[in-house]
Amino acid sequence: MAVIAAFMVPHPPIIIPDIGRGEEKKIHKTVEAFRAVAQKISSLKPETIVLVSPHQILYSDYFHISPGESALGDFAQFRAPQVQMQIQYDTEFVEKLCELAAVADFPAGTEGERDRRLDHGTMVPLYFVNQYIKDYRLVRIGLSGLPLKMHYQLGQYIQETAKRLNRTVVLIASGDLSHRLKEDGPYGYQEQGPEYDSRIMDVMGRAAFGELFSFSEDFCKKAGECGHRSFTIMAGALDRLNVETEALSYEGVFGVGYGVCSYVVCDSDVARNFGEQYEKQQREKAAAHRAQEDAYVQLARRTIEDYVRTGVKTAVPDGLPQELYSQRAGVFVSIKENGSLRGCIGTIHAVQDSIAEEIIENAISAACRDPRFQPVKPKELNGLVISVDVLGDTEAIEGPDQLDVTRFGVIVTKGRKRGLLLPNLEGIDTVEEQIAVARRKAGIGEEEDILLERFEVIRHI
Repeated sequence: MAVIAAFMVPHPPIIIPDIGRGEEKKIHKTVEAFRAVAQKISSLKPETIVLVSPHQILYSDYFHISPGESALGDFAQFRAPQVQMQIQYDTEFVEKLCELAAVADFPAGTEGERDRRLDHGTMVPLYFVNQYIKDYRLVRIGLSGLPLKMHYQLGQYIQETAKRLNRTVVLIASGDLSHRLKEDGPYGYQEQGPEYDSRIMDVMGRAAFGELFSFSEDFCKKAGECGHRSFTIMAGALDRLNVETEALSYEGVFGVGYGVCSYVVCDSDVARNFGEQYEKQQREKAAAHRAQEDAYVQLARRTIEDYVRTGVKTAVPDGLPQELYSQRAGVFVSIKENGSLRGCIGTIHAVQDSIAEEIIENAISAACRDPRFQPVKPKELNGLVISVDVLGDTEAIEGPDQLDVTRFGVIVTKGRKRGLLLPNLEGIDTVEEQIAVARRKAGIGEEEDILLERFEVIRHI
């Protein structure tokens, strides 16, 4: 057997009667959809339920899979400690899934357990499921800060594990939609909120899983969603499978979007290989970008490729434009993979004797020393998109009115703390956002006084 069905569900604690105390009646469509999902799962009689939750332990560069034989949970944090549950884990499935990940050098496993208790992203769906079926074992998996492509890959490993163990598996992708639908909602309103919910319900209602990759990280962040990565893992678990799709409900009564969709596997379909299609598109984009790179970016790429493959730093080559040898400036090297940032390191002012040397040093740092990311691996090199920003002189300014996000980068300073943000970045649309991000990078509080500087760049792509 294998993955036989999957379900997209939200996890509002208020839907539990002991918590909602009548408020759950305001989202009765979601309640009814949950019951329909639970009844469907019961009829399918899965041996294992794989549940992906955004509120499980989360790491930026690693997928956590809950270890152990069993786990307990309750809704005490929502003033309902009397609502409790205990689950049994499918230890064999977990072991095999971790084994497949290890063989593929994929960052998923049972290390880093910080809290064994069940999270509400797990318990809310199981509250309904357990009313209809209890004879199953659970695999509980968290999300990560890694690109969507890797969430899809994790789903593929889940599918492969089910096949190898001949296990009948149902996957539950737990995740709310936008949290920013209304001004009086818990997180206020952003125009991206309703737009996200409209788009995601359209995509998921058509089971057009390849379109999940078209939602940019910035758009998802502004929309305040929490389930997109869960849904992408689910899509990977349904890779190359035809599904009978049913959009059961959507509600946004409390300023948070709740969507429920059902996917029952019909047969195989090699044309639904959305992960491979996406990777092919990204390789083609990277190749097209590479064909148009100027000398600055070519030097950065050559440096990264040589260092990643051999560990040897590139010497300044002959044949570069003269200004790369004769001029000095601060330089930032930025790397993207599959549309997501993969590394970015630079210098505000010149440190090396030439721009060429500045590029070489910062290219190595961006690829292998950015603390936010693991070092770039050789298998990633062909898919990298690289840019080089050469910084002009910095200029002290009196206030934000002297900034322009499309033209000027910004430097914020408070004592020894200093944060920089380049101009014309995707997702940074206002001066206020630009300053706020620079503050966060420097660890400067929102209310602290700061000194502002601006600078212009020449961007090479």
